[in-house]
Amino acid sequence: MAPSRIFLALTLIMLAACSSHSPAPVEDREVNARVRTPASQDSAGVQVYSLQNPAVIELMAQAEGAELVGDLNQATGYLERALRIQPRDPQLLQHMAEIKLQEEDYQQALNFAVRSYDIGPRVGEICSRNWRTISVAKEHLRDLNGASEAETRATQCMNTRPKGL
Repeated sequence: MAPSRIFLALTLIMLAACSSHSPAPVEDREVNARVRTPASQDSAGVQVYSLQNPAVIELMAQAEGAELVGDLNQATGYLERALRIQPRDPQLLQHMAEIKLQEEDYQQALNFAVRSYDIGPRVGEICSRNWRTISVAKEHLRDLNGASEAETRATQCMNTRPKGL
């Protein structure tokens, strides 16, 4: 191998080793494909969001940033801090449920999503994400009937005007 090719190969290997952005784990793609994207696509109707403390907004943004680079432990830490400030925030609880799905902690994902739904809105994107998370978690916990029922409930969260109007 020519010295310039060896140098190029070593440079590429070193750059790859220094790269801080790794591809999204399979579980992250599942969360986006099966929970977040369908819920946001169906969110043309009524939306209900809780008021949030500015510190909670900042912690949520930091959690989202950590999640984007694949640091789920850091994202969990930010969300736990935010939940200490606002323990009954359905958006925080749902975000934690989605992190737990990515960590393959399906029972905890189910618990957080159910808590979020119990105190959250019965319409809109958060409601849909709750039920979609419950569906995915139950599927992984081998409760296929529960997963199917939760998927059906997710579609009932969307309160949109009829297409003919």
